[in-house]
Amino acid sequence: MAERLRPPGRLRLGVNIDHVATVRNARGGQYPDPVRAAEEALAAGADGITAHLREDRRHISDADIDSLSDLLRDQSRPLNLEMAVTQEMLAIALHHRPHAVCLVPEKREERTTEGGLDVVGGHNWITPFVGRLNEAGSRVSLFIGADPGQIDAAHRTGAAVVELHTGAYCDAVREGRDQEAETELAALRAGAARAAALGLEVHAGHGIDYETVQPIAAIPQVAELNIGHFLIGEAIFVGLGPAIARMRALMDDARAPDATA
Repeated sequence: MAERLRPPGRLRLGVNIDHVATVRNARGGQYPDPVRAAEEALAAGADGITAHLREDRRHISDADIDSLSDLLRDQSRPLNLEMAVTQEMLAIALHHRPHAVCLVPEKREERTTEGGLDVVGGHNWITPFVGRLNEAGSRVSLFIGADPGQIDAAHRTGAAVVELHTGAYCDAVREGRDQEAETELAALRAGAARAAALGLEVHAGHGIDYETVQPIAAIPQVAELNIGHFLIGEAIFVGLGPAIARMRALMDDARAPDATA
């Protein structure tokens, strides 16, 4: 899939529209429509759309993936399909062949994705998945913690990308645990540097909001942020376009030549 060219160093923003579907499913019917949200997000400055098709279909549905695939293909913009490492999800990904597939851990009882994928423990199971997806033309990302062992194992699977889990850092900032936040941010910086040195593209996501985005965006090896829940929540108050525009501005400011990390 052709991608629009970006100036060197410009940080990409992927907008996760899962929770538009959460609101829709609370009442049933077709409103609000995640596909409309994707269109609005792209118009507001998103570089691509992320959607997590969970095994229990709690928000995004198979029909949503059909429609999003068509929309983004028509606009030559990337769809990042998040999914668990299961045979069912592999079959769906191989059918749609999205631009990117992000493999994530998934437990039915969790409210949201908790922690990163255990690539060390699941290496023999994950590696064949990565191979099949690579053969289908999708760029594979593994959603992992910024742990050296997990980063090294991710590299050995043949995945092109790692997405570093930023949730612990963001939680520590919001809860005022300053020392823990500094420790977590240092780990993210070290993990990004290690991954890039191995030739992996580095993404980051989970729990990012206006307060936490700039220190993460300032990590030079990070090429893309994936942000969803906060933006959809903020859209209730200001609209999706303005919420994304402000996030985009904060990201760009963090990458400005005179910005400090």
